Amino acid sequence: MKRKTINQEIFYEGIGLHKGKNIKLHLIPAEKGGIIFRRTDLEEGKNEIALQIDNTFDLTRGTNLKNEFGAAVYTIEHFLSALYILEITDLVVELSDNELPICDGSSHTFIEEIEKVGIKELDEDVKEIEIKEPVYLAKGDKYVIALPYDGYKLTYTIKFDHTFLKSQMLETEINLENYKKEISFARTFGFDYEIEYLKKNNLALGGTLENAIVIKKDGVLNPDGLRYEDEFVRHKMLDIIGDLKVLNRPIKGHIIAIKAGHALDIEFANLIKNL
Repeated sequence: MKRKTINQEIFYEGIGLHKGKNIKLHLIPAEKGGIIFRRTDLEEGKNEIALQIDNTFDLTRGTNLKNEFGAAVYTIEHFLSALYILEITDLVVELSDNELPICDGSSHTFIEEIEKVGIKELDEDVKEIEIKEPVYLAKGDKYVIALPYDGYKLTYTIKFDHTFLKSQMLETEINLENYKKEISFARTFGFDYEIEYLKKNNLALGGTLENAIVIKKDGVLNPDGLRYEDEFVRHKMLDIIGDLKVLNRPIKGHIIAIKAGHALDIEFANLIKNL
């Protein structure tokens, strides 16, 4: 695969999920250098954070990066998911604060904005990560497994001890057509009993029913309901695709995830980064 960037600059504004602030996002084409996040609200020279697995931290509720000066960017997984499927490898991402806009809680908006300006192929190749033999990671009842496969396939299972959301499983080929139709619209979700805790801890301050699914004991609070009957497992697929984008290389293999999350995804990325 050739390295790729965007054809022209993109400007977008939206609310950040956790701080609830209006975020100005400016995407700038780059001919090389990978993906760089640049905080325009911080001192120049200390405000750039490279998309590298060693820069990930605090993976409890999202995928976050920080540099050696402490400059950080939070909740990047939906954006990275869009970059993976569009094969964007080189880009400067300017942000007016420390997180990405949450948009509608999915990755569709980022895909839409990038497709408006188009994608530019660069001269240099990027080496794919090819799974040639099984790779296995387990933490308790959570697993991520990779098997050899001619293409990229993802199988995901979620399981919750909840009256409404119990278990869901989905398997699909990961390509642009499937992703846009089956995954890109799936929104982030949380449980109603988490809201008070999150707000008390200055988290999810920008969260609304416009950008997240809130699950109650017998359904969802969102008046328009779900976009897919199994939207929850589809969003988890969206997340792991974005999390593995920290390696900034295409994947050739069959990834099987069971009850995984951001921390396990990144640990798994560490296992396959040298393949």
